[in-house]
Formats: sequence, C-alpha cells, structure tokens
Amino acid sequence: MTSSLDHSPFSSGCTGGGPRIGVVLSHGFTGSPHGLRAWAQALAGAGFAVRMPLLPGHGTSWQELARTRWQQWHGALDDAYLELDASCDYVFSAGLSMGGALALRIAATRPVAGVVLVNPGLVIDDPRAPLAGILKLVLKSTPAIGNDILKEGMDEGAYSRTPVAAAHELNKLFKDTIRILPRVTAPVRVYRSTIDHVVSDSSIHALRRGLTHAPLDLVRLENSYHVATLDNDADQIFQGSVEFIRAVVSGVNPERPTASAASTLEATPHEQA
Repeated sequence: MTSSLDHSPFSSGCTGGGPRIGVVLSHGFTGSPHGLRAWAQALAGAGFAVRMPLLPGHGTSWQELARTRWQQWHGALDDAYLELDASCDYVFSAGLSMGGALALRIAATRPVAGVVLVNPGLVIDDPRAPLAGILKLVLKSTPAIGNDILKEGMDEGAYSRTPVAAAHELNKLFKDTIRILPRVTAPVRVYRSTIDHVVSDSSIHALRRGLTHAPLDLVRLENSYHVATLDNDADQIFQGSVEFIRAVVSGVNPERPTASAASTLEATPHEQA
C-alpha cells in the first residue's frame, strides 16, 4: 500500500430538501474505503447521508485481518446503518464484492428501502475453501486477490497477501448470508461486470435463487473487471445508483435501468481467486 491511498472511513450528512435518504456502504475483502470513495462522494453529492466504515482488520495489515471474525465486519456495517436510521427517512445498503454480502445481510436483518450491489460475492469457487479452517493452521496466507481492474493506473489499495484464516471467515459469512437471503424484501440493483476474475457467476446464481421475496435487477458492465467502482464503468454505477435510489423513494418501478444494460449474464463463470 502507498501513502497516497486513503483508507479512512467516509461520512456525510443529508443536504437539500425532500425525504432524508441515507446510504450505508461497504468495501470488499482485503480492501478499504479507498476503492469506493468516489462512489460515496457521488452519493453524498446527490444529497444523501452516507456512512462507509473501515471494516475491522482492513486498511492496516493482512496479519491483523487474520485475527478478525466475520461478525466484526457485519457489526461495523450494522452500527453504521443504525446511525443513519436514527436520522433518515429511508436507508439503503450498498457494497462491492464481500461488501455486497454484508449489504445483503443488512437488508435481511434491517428494514432497508433498497440495495445496490457491485459484483457481490456469495460463493467461493476455490476448491480449497472448505479446507480453509484446517489450512489456516499450516498456511498463513496466499497471493493477493486485489486490483482486478481493466483501467490502467488504478490501485484499490488491497493487501498484498490474503490471510487464510480470514478467507475461512469469508466462507462462513457467505454461507450464512445465503441462508438468510429469503428475508430480503427490498428491491435489489446489481451491477455485474461481464469479465470478473475474482467473483464468478456462481455468486449471481446463488443470489437469484435466494432472493425469493425481492425484485432483482441486473445491469451489465461491459468495460470493467471486478473493482468496477474504480474502472471504466464507474460513472454508470454512480449515476445509476442515484437514479435507482430516487426511483425507489418516489415509488417508481426501478427494475429497468436507464443506461444500456442486460438482465441476463453469460453462462460461463469466470475463475475466482
């Protein structure tokens, strides 16, 4: 990580008239608020109150992440939600990758108005995943999964190594989140890159199967990889998120995106690190 990267949390208050709208936003596994800061700023610029915490074990060292549990990550985002809920008329949850799973957990356990996800993770395809609980005793870390970005010169500031103990926690988080997906009733907007080397379409299929009581809208990103909030389609995500949130609050059907998009995905899944 370089000193030019900003891993600090982001917070903004509501501005402008009308309903008070809040958005609780989560970064991904081994990442930090740096990768979503432009998204948070765009939401704040639209007048929304935004809370984006630095999840425990992130923004410091992979060794510290290895000492955290998934309940701590969820707890940090839940605390941020409760802070917004105390002052806003509507609260939305949003996130990238693992942050998408955490945003879905908030939607399954709190009365959110809607959910916005970017390449959400729910399934780890790596065959070593079920063995992570044992492997962590003899293997401390594996190569990094960060910086899957098509746009040149971008750096999400993720860790240089992935702690196996934390990967074990991630797997437990995903499994438990899939279990409670049927509790989600708020509309869900997903921005999905057609090429993603980190999260495969298995996660999207799990999301489709689990959201039995919530409308799901998939928007295809044609020119980005996994960290799409720092990639070529970032503006589409930022503008589309604001439009989706305003449509939900206004009672307008938000299921069809205004940008060119498709609600179907290629059947061939991409490899997950």
